[in-house]
Amino acid sequence: MEKKAILTDHAPKPIGPYSQAIQAGPWVFCSGQIALDPKTGALSGSDVESQAKQVLENLKAVLTAAGCAFENVVKTTIFLKSMNDFPKVNEIYGKYFTGVTPARSTVEVSRLPRDVVVEIEAVAFKG
Repeated sequence: MEKKAILTDHAPKPIGPYSQAIQAGPWVFCSGQIALDPKTGALSGSDVESQAKQVLENLKAVLTAAGCAFENVVKTTIFLKSMNDFPKVNEIYGKYFTGVTPARSTVEVSRLPRDVVVEIEAVAFKG
């Protein structure tokens, strides 16, 4: 099976040695997205709502570059700095994922890159 790196200017450039996503056969594995503005590289807001929206817009850009949409996503993982933010993130997440929603895990972590408050990764199927 061949694997292909996905890269788009419509999402933040990787801040380390990784790809925005990898396509392996019909599967697309999206790296965790944080709330960086792809045009400026700056953090997009300090509150969880604005960060969650930017994260999902970044994820949408990566999925689009891979020829996918949110409807193709079969699994997500949400990383939160505080589980107290879960209801707010869940509400915003529900505006992006509708219909048959993907399987999901949500975990609280002690720290995230650039000290953001939310990060989301996804796996999509292009079958």
